[in-house]
Amino acid sequence: MHVILPDGKQLELQAGATALDAAAAIGPRLAQDALAATANGELVDLMTPLPDGANITLITKKNPADAAPLFRHSLGHVMSQAVGEYYRGKGYGVDAIKRGVGPSIENGWYQDFDLPEPLKEEDLPEIEKIMRDIIARGLDFTRREISKAEGLAQFPHDPYKQELIAGLPEDEPITFYTQGDYTDLCRGPHFPNTGKLPGAFKLMSTSGAYWRGNEKNPILQRVYGVAFATQKELDAYLHQLEEAKRRDHRKLGRELELFTIDPLVGKGLPLWLPNGTVLREELTSFMKEQQFQRGYQGVITPNIGNLDLYRTSGHYEKYSDGQFRPIEVDDEEYMLKPMNCPHHVRIYASKPRSYRDLPVRLAEFGTVYRYEQSGELNGLTRVRGFTQDDAHLFVRPDQLKKEFLDVLDLTVLVLKTFGMNEVRFRVGTRDPESDKYVGDEANWTLAEQQIIEAVEEVGLPYTIEPGDAAFYGPKLDFVVKDVLGREWQLGTIQVDYNLPERFDISYVGEDGQDHRPIMIHRAPFGSIERFTGILIEHYAGDFPLWLAPRQIMIIPIADRHNDYAWQLRDELHQAGLRAEVDDSSNRMNAKVRTAELSKLPVMLIVGDKEQEGREVSVRERTPEGHKERKGVKFDDLKAELLERYKTRS
Repeated sequence: MHVILPDGKQLELQAGATALDAAAAIGPRLAQDALAATANGELVDLMTPLPDGANITLITKKNPADAAPLFRHSLGHVMSQAVGEYYRGKGYGVDAIKRGVGPSIENGWYQDFDLPEPLKEEDLPEIEKIMRDIIARGLDFTRREISKAEGLAQFPHDPYKQELIAGLPEDEPITFYTQGDYTDLCRGPHFPNTGKLPGAFKLMSTSGAYWRGNEKNPILQRVYGVAFATQKELDAYLHQLEEAKRRDHRKLGRELELFTIDPLVGKGLPLWLPNGTVLREELTSFMKEQQFQRGYQGVITPNIGNLDLYRTSGHYEKYSDGQFRPIEVDDEEYMLKPMNCPHHVRIYASKPRSYRDLPVRLAEFGTVYRYEQSGELNGLTRVRGFTQDDAHLFVRPDQLKKEFLDVLDLTVLVLKTFGMNEVRFRVGTRDPESDKYVGDEANWTLAEQQIIEAVEEVGLPYTIEPGDAAFYGPKLDFVVKDVLGREWQLGTIQVDYNLPERFDISYVGEDGQDHRPIMIHRAPFGSIERFTGILIEHYAGDFPLWLAPRQIMIIPIADRHNDYAWQLRDELHQAGLRAEVDDSSNRMNAKVRTAELSKLPVMLIVGDKEQEGREVSVRERTPEGHKERKGVKFDDLKAELLERYKTRS
């Protein structure tokens, strides 16, 4: 057999050769340094036979991060071995521990156990200590292929392994990996030796998990770990986790009194508190202003619709699992509205349209309802009732590109306004093998081509994701990276030839004949709830002045300054700014601290000098820290703050 090296050279090897054989054929030093390889672009370990003619690249200790899934999976096996040794130290036999699955995952791994007594969080450091001892032993990982009968005989005490092995195809090779006295059923791949594993790992937590994800099965104990090639990467990851906890929108939502979710109202149905309502209304006003400038017309549709509406659109058939059950009313069936688009189609169809009327741009902050499983609900970012900044444009073919580009411009403007500047663009296309999609293949091809042409015209880098289209048309998604480096899919633009066809809507063309419009679906925010949740975490609750629910706190130094403080507050209110006075009996420093904890962006401190000169001392929260100014003329400051508020700077 032979393999092909990165420089194009062929390397002749014995039949059944491994990546380690390839490394040894090149040189003994490379064989010593090798950790893993890629074969035809897939990660493989040094022990697995290579396919004949494979293009291979060897991964060495110079670039261990390239083999991260391997060392994470191997550390999972080391942890599993360590758990066994931990329980043997407590007097339990080898057969007392049974194991479920243990894959590598993003940033780490997990392993499921059926244990004689549960592991506690405080036991994890001891497991880590045993893991480091196993690594120090320098145990080789070895791979062997066995028959199904041999596999079943290896684990007579473990019903989970028995079930996994019994479910494997008869013609599929069964592989075991061993390090030291620990053996497990595993496809691999693995590092060659425990001594080559990085020490930058940490056991994070335990939780319960149903065997094979089925609630009828036993609950196993799942232990999670994370691992990186270097300690610096691990430290950065752990810092990011702490920062994520600090920014958690559920925590900040409570502290800043933005929203609440009340079990008596229902799971996944957020209640917007007064502060959160201000935040939501600022977002809504911003979008409405942008839409007005672009010629959108506002509409309002009901929160319930006849089931036949969603049958016609196709939403009931395609998304029935994600919708609430129909409601019978007067021998008809209705549903909580899962989508706004069918309603907007009927508004378009409410009167005859001429080619001169198009484009028709209908916009609504429409509340929709979708059934999400209880375990998937998460604060504002995953809910059952939410409001979309939805709009549907009905356009002629010659208008499609211009309108699509204008929506693209609007969505980019929205993201930049909130400091979300790291964006990647993802074109979701149809998977021809799937039966998810409706409509004519030629229209699908045309719609996909039109999206790609528009994106290329403005020079945006994009990726194509086959199978990611909506059932009625392809789409352009905006995937945003927040300050913690996490990615969120926010805005979307979709090109749709199919709903106009399904609802048989038209316009009269210049030739006097009926023509079919094309629909553009767009939602720059996506949903107000989800966008707000992401925004809270992006800003860590430190909103810019224009967006902050509570903008200005006026702090009188002594009681004799209260009247002056209230006078300033009234003037700021009349100008349209949100201002409050802390005239409590607390000392000034305590008042400042309270305002700080409430994340008010501006504090105005007033005493004798300020009162005499109609001035204020200003303390502002900024991304760089606090900025202080003394002796600022109040009228000048009011004009400055008002300008910043109106321009959303």
